[in-house]
Amino acid sequence: MIPVAATSREARRRRLIAAAFLLPALVLLGALVVHPIGYSVYRSLFDRSGGSFVGTGNYRQIFQDGTIRTALKNTAVWVVLAPTTATALGLIFAVLTERVRWGTAFKLLVFMPMAISMLAAGIIFRLVYDHDPDRGIANAVWVGVHDTFAESSAFPKARPGRDSPLVPADGGAFVTRDPVRAGTPVVLPLVGVTPESLPEGTRTAKAAAAEPGKVTGTAWQDFTRGGGGRPNAVDPSESGFSGMRIEAVRDGRVVASATTRADGTFTLPAAADGALLRLPASNFREAYAGVEWLGPALVTPAVIGAYVWMWAGFAMVLIGAGLAAVPRELLEAARVDGANEWQVFRRITVPVLAPVLVVVLVTLVINVMKVFDLVFVIAPGAVQDDANVLALQLYRTSFGTDADPGLGSAIAVLLLVLVVPVMLVNIRRLRKEGSR
Repeated sequence: MIPVAATSREARRRRLIAAAFLLPALVLLGALVVHPIGYSVYRSLFDRSGGSFVGTGNYRQIFQDGTIRTALKNTAVWVVLAPTTATALGLIFAVLTERVRWGTAFKLLVFMPMAISMLAAGIIFRLVYDHDPDRGIANAVWVGVHDTFAESSAFPKARPGRDSPLVPADGGAFVTRDPVRAGTPVVLPLVGVTPESLPEGTRTAKAAAAEPGKVTGTAWQDFTRGGGGRPNAVDPSESGFSGMRIEAVRDGRVVASATTRADGTFTLPAAADGALLRLPASNFREAYAGVEWLGPALVTPAVIGAYVWMWAGFAMVLIGAGLAAVPRELLEAARVDGANEWQVFRRITVPVLAPVLVVVLVTLVINVMKVFDLVFVIAPGAVQDDANVLALQLYRTSFGTDADPGLGSAIAVLLLVLVVPVMLVNIRRLRKEGSR
């Protein structure tokens, strides 16, 4: 029988060996985690200089400062939208690519953004969201689709020149000063359109010939390059306005209309005799410039889009691994019993994958809480307050031009408090899985 004293000495020796192995890790944990957290809590109780104790004053200021409240609101939007969208897309990609022959290549393409740093992704999407359609691909596509169904005017800058027979009307239109008469050609001179902006197929302007019983005229660019030319008269080198709409208006009602030819000439029926000619505002509508993706209203969804582009591949790979472990017999049995693909997906695939989906969702929520570089790089300085999140506000408060370490420490503690519940859920899930 082993003596009790010997057993006790052996137990102490084992505890000492275990402590010796754990000591380096405990020292690093204390130096890199416990001490910074403790000091942040301590520093958050003091003012900007660190000399005056303010208690919970910094925490009260967090909820009184409009900029920080915006950061809190945007962080909540991020937590709700970004992880769920990335997880949903990852699930869809994983399920769809399982059935196609080129699924591996597609997964590689979707996962590839994970190899790009947040800084590089921010630079890429800053260009993607550029407001100029010639530079930003998002607006290039959007403007192309828009112009397919609602073509923009070719004369957005056109206006009457000096001593013009046209005068401004309501809504951005122009009308003739005097009623027009059949058999007397009408001149509708305009200026302000660059030659490069004229519609394709535009020809040199031509003075309209008189036609009995009809109203004829010319709408053209009353400007001669290099100077010269006569005002309100068609000169040989001036260009016609092709495709411009002309309306004859009497008593507020359109009685006739026409569209100018390539040389700017037009012909109206006898009903236009004695009416005023109007160039409607649709002729001068500004060209559609696209969506202001990085404006105050859309900057947060735009940055979230960049984040989803990066992390949907991560979700897809983890969910795909879980999907590969789903028993095929279970799926086939459901199909044999008459379930369609949507029912199989909703009632079998998703419930079986629930643990994996929770892992992905929780991981992305923790990651989203710390998002900083994407917002910092993509959001222009003018709208950075509108796109602000807690991690970015922490940096701006602690290291900006008007640095306040006390308030910055309070934001850091708040961020930690918000992350802790998610981490506890993750730890509880891991313990539950370990006990199986």
